[in-house]
Amino acid sequence: MSLDALRGFDMFWIAGGGLMVAALDRWTSLPVFAGLRRQLTHVAWEGFRFYDLIFPLFIFMVGAAISFSVPRSLATSGHRATVRRILVRGVVLFAIGLFYSGGLSTEWPDIRLLGVLNRIALCYTATALLFLAFGKRIRILIAVTVGLLLGYWALMALVPIRDIRLDAAALAPRMEALGETNVAVLFAAETGRVRGRFEPGYNLANHVDFQWLPGRLYDTYFDPEGLLSTLPAVATCLLGLFAGLWLQSGRGTPSRRSRDLVVAGVLAILVGHGWGVLFPVIKKLWTSSYVLVAGGYSLVLLGLFHQVVDVWGWRRWCQPFVWVGANALTIYLAAQILNFKRLAERLAGAPVRSLFGEAGDTVIALIAVFLLFGFARFLYRRRLFLRV
Repeated sequence: MSLDALRGFDMFWIAGGGLMVAALDRWTSLPVFAGLRRQLTHVAWEGFRFYDLIFPLFIFMVGAAISFSVPRSLATSGHRATVRRILVRGVVLFAIGLFYSGGLSTEWPDIRLLGVLNRIALCYTATALLFLAFGKRIRILIAVTVGLLLGYWALMALVPIRDIRLDAAALAPRMEALGETNVAVLFAAETGRVRGRFEPGYNLANHVDFQWLPGRLYDTYFDPEGLLSTLPAVATCLLGLFAGLWLQSGRGTPSRRSRDLVVAGVLAILVGHGWGVLFPVIKKLWTSSYVLVAGGYSLVLLGLFHQVVDVWGWRRWCQPFVWVGANALTIYLAAQILNFKRLAERLAGAPVRSLFGEAGDTVIALIAVFLLFGFARFLYRRRLFLRV
């Protein structure tokens, strides 16, 4: 249950928690809510806030879930059927990701090929297949994880790139001086080379996206869920796999396994920030240091949730999170399609603002959260689960 509860806790901040904190900040102007609201925004580029944990925590939990689902599939369906199931799930989730990003509402090339669900699909498929191939040789999986993190660092630090920053402000003087409006022509004509740069639009991962990733790019010239940065994201999923395997290992008491996850998480955070001196902690590049920092916090949270929910059996408080976590994909899609805040405003917007004045937005946010949990509870109680 701790895994479902943590997944729901993670999803809550996307679907309604951030809305509630923002409303409380506007209403009260208290420093505590201002601080929380800041933590519920992404850093512009380098650094780490709580909101920068939401996505990697979900990928981490995908890895943890693989440690349960793949052995179960092997036992009931066999190797070939398990491979087929993994591939089908990956393709379907990738297709859902395309739909979430706009689907076919626009014509090519204005369709975004990679996004949040697409990255989850790629990480899930790669991790599940690796586990299927080397599940009995964990040292190989550990070596793969280390190789992904060190290899990505080496590529980003050592491979030379064109001395051009893919940013509108930086490109404007060049375009004006040369009388060229096609960025691709400017990029191809650049003969200077630099290496070891990690600024926006001025690094290997962003340049790879500009050259090789077709379709619409989220940041105009590159994508935060781009091609090269998917490699360390697989390492994030593998960290979750190791955590799930450790919880099932039977080594020591359950409390000790919880404690070991927390200790490992703290060490990962420290190592990640230390590595960040050389390879900065940047979510949009999914740097190796970012993998360790985010993975460390994920380990700490899973250890704490496991101890409280599964070991101590304190479960009543987390039931709403369990409802959401058991149907995470459904809630994620519903948050965009249904939009719980918009629904709350349609149900009670004007009367609530008239009655509660400055506190009206907070009440509407509270209604949106109740709608979120009510929808999740409705699905959970009737055993309606959207699974890929």
